[in-house]
Amino acid sequence: MTGTVIHPSAIVEPGAQIGEGCRIGPFCHIGPEVVLAARVELKSHVIVTGMTEIGEDTVVFPFAVIGEIPQDLKFRGEKTRLQIGARNRIREHVTMNCGTEGGGGVTRVGDDGLFMAGCHVAHDAQIGDRVILVNNVAVAGHCVLEDDVIVGGLSGVHQWVRIGRGAIIGALTMVTNDVIPYGLVQAPRGKLDGLNLVGLKRRGVSRADITALRAAFQMLAQGEGAFADRAKRLGDETQSPYVREIVEFILGDSDRHFLTPG
Repeated sequence: MTGTVIHPSAIVEPGAQIGEGCRIGPFCHIGPEVVLAARVELKSHVIVTGMTEIGEDTVVFPFAVIGEIPQDLKFRGEKTRLQIGARNRIREHVTMNCGTEGGGGVTRVGDDGLFMAGCHVAHDAQIGDRVILVNNVAVAGHCVLEDDVIVGGLSGVHQWVRIGRGAIIGALTMVTNDVIPYGLVQAPRGKLDGLNLVGLKRRGVSRADITALRAAFQMLAQGEGAFADRAKRLGDETQSPYVREIVEFILGDSDRHFLTPG
């Protein structure tokens, strides 16, 4: 454990694996099945428990509770896991739970995420890379948030909902149905109001692809037939990989309906 610093008041239970260069601050408690990769920093008063892995260079701020059992009455103590990737910033009072046997057994968080104060990531959620959850966001069990999703403060995501890559959710929004990639959702009972054009431009998406996405959104909003039928027609007509991504997302497996334009 070259370069590792553990404060005398911290408790690291036998069996825990602590990587090189980790810094464990005052009054932290690390359980016996925890694995911390290189250079993980726990500021102070952090609890990491359960079968939890935290990737390198992740920083966890005071009073976060990582890897506790699910908030699910069906949970009966089965061995499940929480996997957190590299370079995440997990702020004060964040909670992330392990999975459940019925949900696949693993809660996953990708790389380079920012989880602001008071956020909750529930059992069996699958969180992609570069995801931002603003203060007090609650992500329910079994949700999927793909890469580059941003969820505004005080918002909630209903269990089993999928949010596609690059989508943005406004503050104070309840998301009860799936959100297409690059979608913009706002209003208290989430409405699909357009595309995340700012995010697309920041990522350097070409003007041609943005134009294709706008046309696709209009077709999904105003075209003939059911929402899935409109998506199928889009898939037959488009050459844009971004539009194809939306089509594949809509036609993929889901336990929820979609937030639709209009």
